[in-house]
Order: sequence, then structure tokens, then C-alpha cells
Amino acid sequence: MSGAEVISLLVERPAVGGRMIARYKGQVVLVGGAIPGERVNAVIEGIRRNLLFARTVDILESSPDRRSCVVRPSCGGRSFAHISYRRQLHLKSEIVQDAFRRIGRIALSGLPPAVPSLETGYRMRARLHVNDAKIGFLDEHSHNVCDVAETGQLLPKTESLIRAMGAASGMLAEVGARTVELTEDLAGDNCALHVVTKGRNDKADEKLRELATFIPGVTGLSVGSDVDSVALRRLLGKPYVGDSVGAFLSTIKGGNMTLRRHASAFFQANRYLVPELVKVVAALVDGEELVDLYAGVGLFSVCIASMGTGSVIAVERDPISGKDLVANGAPFASNLRAVRLPVETYLRRCKSFAHTTVIVDPPRTGLSRECVARLPRLRPKRIIYVSCDVATQARDLRALGASGYRVCEVRVFDMFPNTPHIETVVSLERLSGDKSQ
Repeated sequence: MSGAEVISLLVERPAVGGRMIARYKGQVVLVGGAIPGERVNAVIEGIRRNLLFARTVDILESSPDRRSCVVRPSCGGRSFAHISYRRQLHLKSEIVQDAFRRIGRIALSGLPPAVPSLETGYRMRARLHVNDAKIGFLDEHSHNVCDVAETGQLLPKTESLIRAMGAASGMLAEVGARTVELTEDLAGDNCALHVVTKGRNDKADEKLRELATFIPGVTGLSVGSDVDSVALRRLLGKPYVGDSVGAFLSTIKGGNMTLRRHASAFFQANRYLVPELVKVVAALVDGEELVDLYAGVGLFSVCIASMGTGSVIAVERDPISGKDLVANGAPFASNLRAVRLPVETYLRRCKSFAHTTVIVDPPRTGLSRECVARLPRLRPKRIIYVSCDVATQARDLRALGASGYRVCEVRVFDMFPNTPHIETVVSLERLSGDKSQ
């Protein structure tokens, strides 16, 4: 079959990853740029694992949910931008239901509704790439840099800041900058940057300080190399931003305490939905003992500890996030303990979670094999699984189900509008009388 062949397709349903499922001569086709119910012409891009991958080139019968898209859908991963927002939310709920059924062997009683977000200005974290004297997001499946302003994902003042960096992108390229990590507070009033360079280059520090003076709105700057990302060097201001704990969760004790995060530390990206996410997770915590695995800077553990209702252990191995976690947890030392270890190492040292709720918020790869095996043996009474990858989450839920846990509640959050990315929160409870070891 020729890679340039054009085929006609009736689009059936969404697939995990953002493409849509169609069939051609009995073969499954994953097609981009289409909407279920449409008839389209598509060009075949390749074949992997007996699946055809195709791209829509002509709409023969258009969906009423199709909207004009003035920006390349590939810019910033906006592969859902041609779909009305209401339909996007419905499709994401379908994807969750289908992944749980096919991968997790979990039958949901209905479509879990997705919590919506504003479509513009929602990102308070971004990774910018430096290439060919340009700075911005990457086009999907390429190293071509595109204009972040085209995506609408950032606040207008952040777009202006990036344009200022773009005007000096030649200087960034000169010092060997590969990426720039950007993080803001909820209001967008403070912005910290972390520049990742190719190798260690101490002579570049002064040039980067000079660069920052030309960029209005930068409140902190740090630099590190791709060889040793842990060796973060502060160049200007505070290399982190912070918000009141009370901004994420209304509490009795934590309203005036700050939750800080370095530009290179992981943190949820959607400024509009993070408080709702924390509220939902906190409401699911059952009992006086909580263990937060993959705790990051302490978004869940610190906020819940600030309520003063029980003891909290937060586990994080990343050096930068772990440093923030310790600082954020210090005001709550009476009921929060930070453990800077890999999750697997910590679990090996534990004997029982019988009276404990456990939160897991792993990377996209999901839980490690060791973690998914050891955690049920400790018999936590409840597991709250937060995930940004529904496929790996469904895989892990299947294993946890085989170890004596059942899914009680599923919540979906649209953290990245106009993209296929999905954030889910799943509550699991240990089956009564379970004898698994």
C-alpha cells in the first residue's frame, strides 16, 4: 500500500491518544483531524502494529460539531481544536469509558462527566523549545518550533514575555539553551524561568542574566544542564513562584501559608481547575492517616495537612520537587512528614497501610511493576489514583482489581482543552473480606 494513498472513511469513535477510529477494507484506521460521524478523505501516513495511521485531507460529510480552526492543530498539540468544546468533553468521557473497559476490564455504569475549563489562558506551566533562533512549542511529531500565541493556551502577558524572549532567541541559542521551563502563580503576576543548556557552561550565566533584564515580567531565573539537571543555579530573583495554600483548598490553618514550586518542578498546569482537583481529592480522603506517593511539591499532601485532621506522609524522589515539598510542609511539621525516597524504596520499608488512605499521582508511565505489586500487600483501605494517562491508569487499575480493590468513583478533568490529554481521579476501596497478600 502506498504511503500517499488517499482513502475514504466513515469515522466511528474516539481512540486513546486523540485520533479517531475508522475502518478500511476491514482494517482499523486511526485518523487525525476528524470527528465521529463524519465521512472524510484521508491520506495514509504509515502502518504500525497492523494499524493504519491517516490524516484527514477533505471533509465529505461534516459534523455539526466541527468548527473553523485558524491555527495548525499540530501547534502545541491542539489536535482537538477543530471540535466544538462541548463535543470535546463528551469525547474525552467516551475515551475514559472505553479505556477502562478494554484495558482495565472495568465496566463503568455511564459516561463520567468531564469538568470543563476555560479554553484560553489556562496554562501556568509550559516547556518552551529553542531551535533555529526561535522559541516556542513544538509541532506534533516534529522539531519545528511554532508560535505559542497561536494556541491561546497562555495569558496575553505571558505571550508578550515569550515574544520578548523570541527577540533575543539568538542569545539563547548562543549559550546552548535547549529548553526553557516556565511557571507562573495562579494570577500570572509572577513568572520564574529555568533554562536547560547543552552541557555545563558557566560563561553563559552572565549572558542569561543580561537576557532576563530585557524580558518584562520575569521574577526569577535559574539554569541547569541536560547533563546534570539537579544542579540548579539561581541567576536572578526567586527561581520559584508560590500561592497561598488557601488558594488551592479553603482550610482552617493553611490560608496564609505558601505552596511554592520551582520552574523545573512538576506541577499541575491548569490554573482554573487545580483548586477543584484538590477539593475533589481531599474529599475522597477517608480516615486520619494519609500517604501521598509521588507527592511532587506537596499539592495534595500539604493542602490536606493544613486541615489538621490527621497525619500525612508525603513521598517524593525528585531532588527539586522534594526540596519544595520540605519547604512547603515545614509549617505543618506536627502532622506532615516528607520522605525523599523513591516510592518503591519507601514501600519496601512499610509493614501495613490497613488504616491508611493512599494517594498515587505517578508520571504518564503509570505505576511501576514493583509498586503495583507491593501496594495492595500493604492493604490500604482506600487508594486515590490521579493520572494524566488513562491507558496506563486503566492497566494499573486492572492489576489493583485483581489484588482485591474495586473502583468506586471516577472523575474526569479537562486540564488541557483542545488537546486529547485527560486527567482522571479514581477512588478504589479494598473489598471487605479480601484475603489477598
